[in-house]
Amino acid sequence: MKLITKEIMGKLKSNPEKHPDNKPWLKLFNPAGSGTWLISEIKGDIMYGLCDLGHGSPELGSVSLKELESLKLPFGLKIERDMYFKPTKTLGEYAKEAREVRYITS
Repeated sequence: MKLITKEIMGKLKSNPEKHPDNKPWLKLFNPAGSGTWLISEIKGDIMYGLCDLGHGSPELGSVSLKELESLKLPFGLKIERDMYFKPTKTLGEYAKEAREVRYITS
């Protein structure tokens, strides 16, 4: 599965840099365990958004698209895109909620 469609890529590229009012147009997840990323922008290979590795401390930060694409998970799985994700909040709102409950809830 392609992690970023042309439509999503356009939305990510049009968001201002590291702005809390950006909508995260991309949700990626680890189908074999913990790991969720709500991505609001991309510049080159580097994506920015809310990153939750499942350790109880979700944080805003950067992650490499190539690195996520190259991860080899158990059972031959790879990082996947949530095809049904539609943002209902800004990145800042998702981050505030995630910090309160210690994980990404959406």
